[in-house]
Amino acid sequence: MIASTPVARWTWGRDDQHGDKIAACLHELLTAWAILERYQLAVGVPDVSVSVHEAGKPNSYLFKGNLVLETESSSPGVAQQLAGQVEAALLPGEIGAVHADAKNSTVVINGAYGIRENGVFQVGTSVILDYLGTDLVTFSDAWMPYDLKGRAQPSVHAANAPRLSAALLDLSEALRSETDPDEATHFGKPTETGVDSYLQEDGTASDVWSSFEVSYRYSEFTHAPGFDGIGFKRSAEGDVQYVPVLGEHGLLGYLWASDAEEAASFEPRDVGDDETYQSGLLWLDRLRSAHDRGLTPPKRCPT
Repeated sequence: MIASTPVARWTWGRDDQHGDKIAACLHELLTAWAILERYQLAVGVPDVSVSVHEAGKPNSYLFKGNLVLETESSSPGVAQQLAGQVEAALLPGEIGAVHADAKNSTVVINGAYGIRENGVFQVGTSVILDYLGTDLVTFSDAWMPYDLKGRAQPSVHAANAPRLSAALLDLSEALRSETDPDEATHFGKPTETGVDSYLQEDGTASDVWSSFEVSYRYSEFTHAPGFDGIGFKRSAEGDVQYVPVLGEHGLLGYLWASDAEEAASFEPRDVGDDETYQSGLLWLDRLRSAHDRGLTPPKRCPT
């Protein structure tokens, strides 16, 4: 199962005198990526994004964008090639903090098969002054003895947990820093070798999916992002117009709108279902686009 927010996080860091912050950041990132790739925790060419802040102005960017890799190699030459892409587009100014992250798909072993899944890991590296730090985040429960719903998964755990444990050890060696497990999340408790599940007083595993993931997902359909809210409001007190949204397996939920309250959203039938959730997010994107084009809710949600 893949959560919307991190299940566990680990960090590594050291003081490092680097002349070229951008190249140092990208080299460290690709070094970490190569370790994940060794255990098929990362497969394929990674999607790399980089941000370069202006010194003394944390909200000012000299560069912010995605980079194009033409190879899966993590050699120093690739890091230099990527650094060249950034430097070619760099705005004038003194370089401050540099951050880069990479994500792609992961092979998760389930039984006799390996399934390629997206959104399982994200790895990032930052250079701040003379400190070089890397963090690894997982959004999956494949490394845990119990899944996020509290169900035992001995075969999944046995197939995947040793891969993560080996990667954490190798990352510590390659990044020349001890593995530092971050604080526990709503979903799991990271350790130096993996992730522990939450257990109740009677020894049974907790259903953290229902307790936290479902409520988080539902909040996306009832609260617009941003301090003042971006796009249509996502809740209404009065009557609304609505239409059903159907998927391959039946009713996913309802698209609704209120012109009087300038509100529109998607009401999921079962927000814990991935098909329903992803469909709902797609409709939120469409509603946001409609709002940006100046359309009123009923024009996007006819009766």
